[in-house]
Amino acid sequence: MSSHAPILLFTYNRLFETKKTVEALQDNIGALDSDLIIFSDSAKNTDSIESVTSVREYLKAVTGFKSVTIIERPENFGLAKSIITGVTEVIEKYKRVIVVEDDLLTSKNFLSYMNQALGFYENNPSVWSISGFSFPITYPDDYNNDIAFGVRASSWGWATWVGQWEKVDWDVLDYDDFILDKNAQRKFKEGGSDLCKMLSDQMQGKINSWAIRFCYAQFRHKSVDVYPRVSKVQNIGFSEGASHTKGMGSRFTTIIDNSDTTDFTFSSNISVDSSILSQFRKPFSIITRLKYKLLAYLK
Repeated sequence: MSSHAPILLFTYNRLFETKKTVEALQDNIGALDSDLIIFSDSAKNTDSIESVTSVREYLKAVTGFKSVTIIERPENFGLAKSIITGVTEVIEKYKRVIVVEDDLLTSKNFLSYMNQALGFYENNPSVWSISGFSFPITYPDDYNNDIAFGVRASSWGWATWVGQWEKVDWDVLDYDDFILDKNAQRKFKEGGSDLCKMLSDQMQGKINSWAIRFCYAQFRHKSVDVYPRVSKVQNIGFSEGASHTKGMGSRFTTIIDNSDTTDFTFSSNISVDSSILSQFRKPFSIITRLKYKLLAYLK
């Protein structure tokens, strides 16, 4: 098996952000050794036809990878169905994938980090996924690893293996038990105070999120995610045209890795540091979320 996992890029109707995302990936060390598989969602309505068409025209000219495959959906899937079906279609063949959406700037060493982490933790069943995004967290002076462990998978540049992906119950069949179990809810919220509400909204049909179900499956399988000490990803999708991140703003601003590092230090000792976790959880706290909602309202 190649040491380079395929890159799955999910696009819709944002040409500017898509170009920036692709250009950053093209600039990655390892891009020429990586297969790029692009999923292009179809227009949701007549207003989106022109913008989707412009994105598709741009994608046809993309080069700079080992191979480029474009899968144009004939109908609008929406993000959740796009991710679930797209990853499922590819991961069976390749056994592992790196997933990027159309609003993510990646560092030059993003692919190096992701592929090395996938290789290092491939046979560790307690590791659920690899995250490319991380918050600017303060680590102890004697902290020697290039990664940390968390309890909430990130959807902004991530990777996983077929064995973990197949464990996800997309129907959340045990939800009725979960809502009666206060202790389980308390544990789930260790990844952020918003998680239970998001899962509730998902089950009530108020939102359609693959990510909350992926995070819930991680929790149910008592697994951790691996995220970088210095973020390899910055989300640029906070514009007015963003479908899922509009108004989040600087709550998720981070410092992206601009170093030349291509070899990373990982740890076999799987444990979640409570002081690091509390910093990771802060942007998801009720107070922080209310603060940024108010700031957005006052703009």
